[in-house]
Amino acid sequence: MEIIRLESTDNPYFETVYDWNYHWWGERDGISPEEVRVTLAHSLNTRRLPQTFVAVADGCAVGMYQLSMIDDLYSRPDLYPWLIDVYVDPAYRGKGVCAAMLATVPQNAKAAGLRELYLYTVHIGLYEPFGWTFQGEIRTFRPDSPIERLYHLDLT
Repeated sequence: MEIIRLESTDNPYFETVYDWNYHWWGERDGISPEEVRVTLAHSLNTRRLPQTFVAVADGCAVGMYQLSMIDDLYSRPDLYPWLIDVYVDPAYRGKGVCAAMLATVPQNAKAAGLRELYLYTVHIGLYEPFGWTFQGEIRTFRPDSPIERLYHLDLT
């Protein structure tokens, strides 16, 4: 398995990553397919955030994550930058894809000039083995998941 930075809409994995994002949060949040596509397209760079990384196995995109200055946790605008959109294709869950991706987060974040990261999730025990520290529960104000867990990763 290889973790690559997605840098072009011409990349053969772009459409898969777009589909994941649209069906995962675009539909949930009422965001148009075009807006999801443009948002993803603006994360395809090496000089600033956001940046998108893709796990590739067997010639297919099997997972993704992004480094971003913003997220949809509007209750905590004081926290940034973020690890967001950590996703593994359902057919590849339980096969080490997430672990492989999370192992690359520190080096990719440091390469982007970051000294720390935040994330929020419903998962317990997934991020701790990779150095993430649980900060407490946090209100998301989302009807589908009103309380989640806030984590911090110190990269210094």
